Amino acid sequence: MPRSTLSVAIVTLNEADNLGRTLASVKFADEIVIVDSGSTDDTVEIARSLGAKVFSEEWKGFARQKNSAIDKCTGTWVLSLDADEELTAELQAEIREMLEADAQIVPAVDGYRLRLRHVFLGRWMRYGGYYPDMKLRLFRRVTNSGAAHFTDRPVHESVQVAGRVETMKKDFLHHGYPNLEVYLEHMDRYSTLGARIVAAKGKTSQSWPAFCWNMALVPLLTFVWNYIFRLGFLDGREGLLLHLYHSAYISWKYAKAWQIGRRAGSV
Repeated sequence: MPRSTLSVAIVTLNEADNLGRTLASVKFADEIVIVDSGSTDDTVEIARSLGAKVFSEEWKGFARQKNSAIDKCTGTWVLSLDADEELTAELQAEIREMLEADAQIVPAVDGYRLRLRHVFLGRWMRYGGYYPDMKLRLFRRVTNSGAAHFTDRPVHESVQVAGRVETMKKDFLHHGYPNLEVYLEHMDRYSTLGARIVAAKGKTSQSWPAFCWNMALVPLLTFVWNYIFRLGFLDGREGLLLHLYHSAYISWKYAKAWQIGRRAGSV
C-alpha cells in the first residue's frame, strides 16, 4: 500500500543560520512549505535551493502565521517545525515508519506528541523540567472534526487536535539559544507577549502583596523548584544560567503586566 504523505510547515524571519540544518532533517518529506515575513538575509534563497515552497507574507503573530503555512500544505500529515529545530535521525525513521503504516493503524491516530530536547549554549538540558518537553507538532491535516490549527494567542501557541493523540519515542532538537545575547533578546520579547496575556486576565499585581508575590517570590520559588528539586543543577553552568534567567523572565513578565495595568489605570 502507498504510504501517507507528509508536509512540513515552517515560518521564518532571518533564519539563514538555522534553516539549512532544519531542512536537511526533513528532506524525506513530500512537501516543505515556508511562510517568510520579510527576511533580509539568505533565508529565502536557502529555502528555495533546498526545494521548499516559499510564500512571503506580513507578520500576523505566531499562531496566525503558522496556520497560514498549514493552510498551504497538501499532505495527509503536517509536521510543524520552528526554523531552529531539527529532527534526529531516529525520529526521521520513526515518522517514516508511521507514514507507511498509517492506513493500518486502528483506531486511527490524528496527532503525535514529539519529545523535544532543548539545547542551551550548546548543551542539552536534560534536567530541571526541560526534558522531555512534549510538543504536539505532527498531526493529520484534515480529520473528521475539521482542519487542525494552532490556537490564536500571542505566544506559546499550541495545536488543537480533537481525535486520538499518541506520543512518539524519539526526539527532536531545539537550537534556539546558541549564545546569551540571543536568549536574553528572546526572553525580553516573549515576556512582553506573555505580559499581555497575563494583563488580559486581570493579573496586573496592583496590590502590594500581589506585586511582591509575582515579581519576587514566584520567580524565586520557580528557581528553587526547577534547579534544586528537579535537578537542574546537574546541567552544569549552563543549567544554572538557564534557570536564573528563566526566573528573571517570569519577573519581567509580571512587571510588564503591572506596567500595562498602571497605564490603563491612569487613562
